[in-house]
Amino acid sequence: MDIKCEWCGGKASNGENTVYWELPDGSRAIEITMTPAVVCTECEMVYQNEDIIKEIEDQLFLVDTKKIGSSISFKELLELPRLLKRNYFDFSS
Repeated sequence: MDIKCEWCGGKASNGENTVYWELPDGSRAIEITMTPAVVCTECEMVYQNEDIIKEIEDQLFLVDTKKIGSSISFKELLELPRLLKRNYFDFSS
């Protein structure tokens, strides 16, 4: 399946990068390494698609963020135990 860049419409591929995310309570930001990304070969933009963004935001809302250090991998973040089964405050679904 061909991936098109959401920024320039050029050819893109799947990759990974490091992102920095503010915690839901606004207390601090964390580094999330090895985060799935879209990498454009034409404009060189590297970004996360909406599904990954939602996954990160939901997970940060549902876990005990006090147990997260200043850096965590995407996989480790998703493996953290949740305090709730799902985000009951997300009415978009």
